[in-house]
Amino acid sequence: MVDLRWLGLDWDEGPDIGGEHAPYLQTQRVETYEKALRRLIESGLAYPCTCSRKDIEAAASAPHESFATTIEESIFQDGPVYNGRCAGWKLGDPLPAEGTYCWRFRTPDRLLKMTDRFYGELEINPYQALGDFPLTRKNGQAAYQLAVVVDDDAMEVTEVVRGDDLIPSIFRQLPLIQALGLACPQYYHVPLVVGLDGRRLAKRHGDTRLSQYRESGITPESIIGWAAHSVGLCQTHRPIHATELVGNFRWSDVCKARTVVDDLPGWTTDPQVD
Repeated sequence: MVDLRWLGLDWDEGPDIGGEHAPYLQTQRVETYEKALRRLIESGLAYPCTCSRKDIEAAASAPHESFATTIEESIFQDGPVYNGRCAGWKLGDPLPAEGTYCWRFRTPDRLLKMTDRFYGELEINPYQALGDFPLTRKNGQAAYQLAVVVDDDAMEVTEVVRGDDLIPSIFRQLPLIQALGLACPQYYHVPLVVGLDGRRLAKRHGDTRLSQYRESGITPESIIGWAAHSVGLCQTHRPIHATELVGNFRWSDVCKARTVVDDLPGWTTDPQVD
């Protein structure tokens, strides 16, 4: 939140300012997640799984095949598909020892279609392409897929904008949304910024944290200007305030190609904005 405010962004509600959809911290929403989980268990859509990541990788008889549809670059390289070793559990069967299992969702074995508002029509069979996925960690905490679906509905989120590396999550979250009878938001998955190796920016590419640039004296206007130009919102590369982009924003201007960088050129410590 410190980085976002430094960039000149703000928000209408959240953990720092409150709002009508509080609480916003997941640690304060545990009961909500547990209620949704119980509903899935009682409906036979969740089962306990003791498999580790290594177990799943070892059980994979072949590398996971990527799935490509209207997306030029394959983004469904999401690791090995779970082989269903624990899926035989039924409601009423004994549970494994506490702390040794997560709850896993029974992914539907059918073709699912989804319209991404940025990429367009997408369709896969999530059971075949992605497999059953965890709803919790082994310590009982809600995992990402369950928490985000429950939170989006509770907070009346109508539009979700996130990186295209999370497109597979559509086909995990959509069955969850349907199973829980929740409202489905519209999704916009945007291209990532990647290194020369084609992988998302991470420690292997150096320190690319916003806090590092802030502490180095780089101006937020320089970063916003670079981002706006690289994604197609501005024709020229110049420092710019975030607020200047709001009025003229159009999804049709956003480039669908990922931005590949080795260094982030043109960032300046000069506080002047053209």
